Amino acid sequence: MSNSENIAAAFERLNVLVLGDVMIDRYLLGQVSRISPEAPVPVVHFQRSEDRLGGAANVALNIKALGATPWLCTVVGAGPDSERLRDLLPPAGLSDQGIVFSPNRITTVKTRIIASNQQLLRVDKEETSDLAESESELLLQRILELLDHQAIDVILFQDYNKGVLSPKIINDVMLEALRRDIPTVVDPKYHNFWAYKHATLFKPNLKEMRAQASMAISPELLSLQTAAAEVRNRLGNRYTMITLSEKGLFLDGDNRRFILPTEARDIADVSGAGDTVISVAALGIALGMDMEPMAALANLAGGQVCEHPGVVPVDKKSLFEAYYAFMAKQ
Repeated sequence: MSNSENIAAAFERLNVLVLGDVMIDRYLLGQVSRISPEAPVPVVHFQRSEDRLGGAANVALNIKALGATPWLCTVVGAGPDSERLRDLLPPAGLSDQGIVFSPNRITTVKTRIIASNQQLLRVDKEETSDLAESESELLLQRILELLDHQAIDVILFQDYNKGVLSPKIINDVMLEALRRDIPTVVDPKYHNFWAYKHATLFKPNLKEMRAQASMAISPELLSLQTAAAEVRNRLGNRYTMITLSEKGLFLDGDNRRFILPTEARDIADVSGAGDTVISVAALGIALGMDMEPMAALANLAGGQVCEHPGVVPVDKKSLFEAYYAFMAKQ
């Protein structure tokens, strides 16, 4: 599929199962006018707080913003934070049908202190242990129910190393996807990096790839091509996408490979850019998009969200306006 008008409309027909670590992104916002007399740190005059869906839930928000239907599957804790998480889902248009609430875990909360659109500090309250056997079984049951009752077009694994994507969950869901002929898209982290056998698209960032590869990697075509070859040899995946921060992204597959540079932007915050890139890539894979248009759309989307402070989903209208302009120049 190459017509950009059709791509925007076709996104709206897609169902995406988003599997991974969900969290709350909490923002404490204020102003700084002085330094503390107690320590050389700024004093933030608190003005307001804001809670947003984060982690794999931010991926689901991006999927929703692009017009598709996300089905979020995860395990979170019990208590006030989990209730707050549950309260945030309906206004965002997200279902809790695939979410397991476990009394034996806590819900991850990342609290950012922000003044004048700058992040001063982040405090993480999190769960990082793998799911217990009973929790894994409940999550797998929810996933199978969704696969049986919804026409899922792609499964997206969003890993933050908070314990949901354990080796068992990865293996069982990957096998189920292969059995049902559903493409899979993976945004890995350091643990279980090499567990995603036969993924359709595998998308680490450069830092993650450097930490796992058997050779030194530079953000140059030949070096990245060598890294992609190692990924393919170990995972048997079809596509490897490596995000390169300010240098853009690299994509390898179907005997083609290229680096797509970023466009110049005013960067406010890179938080959540990877979530946006993988969301677009997943929808592109589900549609069978050509590599170059998919990479261009994902690259533009990642750049767009970096212009805003905090973790925010993509804006579909402005994204496709930028995409049409970009493709017209090619």
